[in-house]
Amino acid sequence: MIDRYVGHLDASGCVLALTADHGMNDKHRADGEPDVVYLQEILDEWLGSGIARVILPITDPYVVHHGALGSFATIYLPDETDRAALLSRLKALEGIDEAMDATEACRRFELPADRIGDLVAVSGKHKVLGTARARHDLSGLTEPLRSHGGITEQTVPMILNRKVEVPAGRTLRNFDVFDVALNLVSAP
Repeated sequence: MIDRYVGHLDASGCVLALTADHGMNDKHRADGEPDVVYLQEILDEWLGSGIARVILPITDPYVVHHGALGSFATIYLPDETDRAALLSRLKALEGIDEAMDATEACRRFELPADRIGDLVAVSGKHKVLGTARARHDLSGLTEPLRSHGGITEQTVPMILNRKVEVPAGRTLRNFDVFDVALNLVSAP
């Protein structure tokens, strides 16, 4: 059905630019079960219950392939927490590819400082982050688990029905799709 619609739009002369909102890496174990690092549970064990607060800002309760899980987590901590020690533990945790303080996360990922916790954790290519098992109902997953927000999810397709002239040195990202479609396509 989508192919037919896209074909009709192309035949009518429309410039079409299609992209995705995240990569398509599997986030499950060999047995098909989601491969989740439940960060809130781990931090509750390390620091005590309710001391830290894990937020998964790039999640989606659309259970078909997200399960309200994400590949990026921000962690809020009390002022007296030894952040350096906690960062070391997070970096050593299986399934965490990146852990950094808020300043580094804001610089590296172009994030607003007023919306990031004290620490940030990013999962690996085939892992996903959750808060606590009880907060994620994964019983409705019917498709292979995918996720938002990870560094390994940055490669996404961008498909156009016209030739694109990308300026030298420019790297395109999925949110550039409108600029590409409006300003970078060659005349037919």
